[in-house]
Amino acid sequence: MKVVFHVDELGMIREARHNIEHILLSEPKADIVLLMNGEAIQGYLLPRVIKFMKEYPHVTYQACHHSMRNFHVRSKQMHEQVEIIESGVIGLVNLQEQGYSYIKC
Repeated sequence: MKVVFHVDELGMIREARHNIEHILLSEPKADIVLLMNGEAIQGYLLPRVIKFMKEYPHVTYQACHHSMRNFHVRSKQMHEQVEIIESGVIGLVNLQEQGYSYIKC
């Protein structure tokens, strides 16, 4: 199972975290990507999100560089697990072309 969770609103990060946890309970080997862009990019700086990343190190975490620039988030502020990609939209398209199911939170 391959799933990409797309979050572009800060208020939806909690929903994405819960959905990821539920999938991993039933499918522990699921290939999961959490891709954040828009205002949600700031979520990667929150202590509760950093804690989540440490609890689920096998999830791939991606951040849109365009959104980082727009919301004044610098690369060095990001946790080491976050992969910075140039464009969140292009990243989503690429993942779907690779067979990932898309879930918008």
